Order: sequence, then C-alpha cells, then structure tokens
Amino acid sequence: MELKEQINLEKLPKHIAIIMDGNGRWAKEQGKLRIFGHNKGVESVRQVVEAAVEIGVPFLTLYAFSTENWNRPKFEVAALMEILVSAINKETKTLMKNGVKLNAIGDLKQLPAPCLKQLMRAMDITANNSKCTLTLALSYSARQEILETTKKLIDKVQRGELKAEQINDEVFSDHLETADIPDPELMIRTSGEQRVSNFLLWQLAYSELYFIDKLWPEFGKNDFYEAIVAFQKRERRFGLTSEQLS
Repeated sequence: MELKEQINLEKLPKHIAIIMDGNGRWAKEQGKLRIFGHNKGVESVRQVVEAAVEIGVPFLTLYAFSTENWNRPKFEVAALMEILVSAINKETKTLMKNGVKLNAIGDLKQLPAPCLKQLMRAMDITANNSKCTLTLALSYSARQEILETTKKLIDKVQRGELKAEQINDEVFSDHLETADIPDPELMIRTSGEQRVSNFLLWQLAYSELYFIDKLWPEFGKNDFYEAIVAFQKRERRFGLTSEQLS
C-alpha cells in the first residue's frame, strides 16, 4: 500500500508547520554553492504544497527566513531574496490553480522593497482562495512575536480597552500574528536537527514534533505523507491519561 493510501483523511492535522532545513548542506554535498541548494529547495516547497492540497490539509506554514538569517553573508542573503521574488513570481499561477491562499508573518518591513512588493501582490491575487492557506514565516522570530503581542496587550490595558485579569491563553493567541490560523498539530523539521529554532514557540505548545534526517531539497511528497502517517499513529493526550482518552 502506498503511503498516501495509508493516511486517514478523517484525522488529518488541520495545520502542519515545517522548518525547511539543509539547503546549504545539500549543496555542499553536491560540490555546489549554498545558493544552488536554496534554488533546489523551491521544488520541495512546490511538492509539499501540492501534497497538502491533494489530501486536504487546510493550513501549511513554512519557516522560510528567520531574523537570525539576516546575519548570514550578504551575498547569500541577497541571493535568497532574489530566489524568493522569483519563486513567488513563478508560483502565483500554480497557487491560483490549486486554490492556495498566500499569507506571511514576520517583520516584513525588513524585506527588500521589490521582494515585499511581489509578496504583497501575490497575497492580494490569492486572497480569495480557500483550499489551503500557505503561510511563509519571513524575517520571523517567535520570541519577538511574543514580545510584540505582550506590548499590544499592555497598551490595551493602559488605554482601558482590556482588563489584566481578562488576559488568558485565548486572548493572547488572538493577538499573535497567527490569530486567524489554528495552532499546528504537526511540526516537521528536515536535516536531522532536533530543535524548534525560535519558530512558533507559543503555537507549538502541544504540537507533535517530527524530525527527519533528509535535507530539505531531498524532501518530497512521500516524505510529507510519511510524516502524517507517523502523526496519526501517535496518541495525543494534552495532559490527560490514556485511560481518560478511551
């Protein structure tokens, strides 16, 4: 039986988040520059988005560029931005064809103007699509998101719009950048690294974490399906006992 056929479509995770790691290492193994790996990684993005649409995963979030990534060599950062603009240009038609709505979180004002312009254009074009919401985390830091959310809530309390005792998990979540997106039920990270690297720290509180040794450019549809099959075999207790769940 193929992996896709092993998936229980009645128990799909509503939201899958992915840390796309290993582009540079993959390129190095090929004797190429790191940028070659980033270019190749775009194909893996296409495969994963198509796979999500095919089986009906409504939300997909990809960690594309962290705030820490700005500290990489300027040449690599500039090339990454060019790849991002090119990929968005090329993939907008495919997003429309597959009914995918493009979304973005992070400190987007840090992006180069041409990159931000193309991103906003693609988001506008795909705004009415409803099969899947693809969120790109760009210039993103979960710690910074939590700090900014805290400041928003403090400001509301000071202006009398909110009482401190009214602040709970739900209110806090409603002020995050992902307010309109359910928390990920499954987080996938490629390349064998086993950490969350400042990605969706609040939202991943009860996510199932899945680590795979494959580098991102090697990751395809079957790997995506395999992660979902593994997820569906896990018991999600949320602090309860197995007996309570049964």
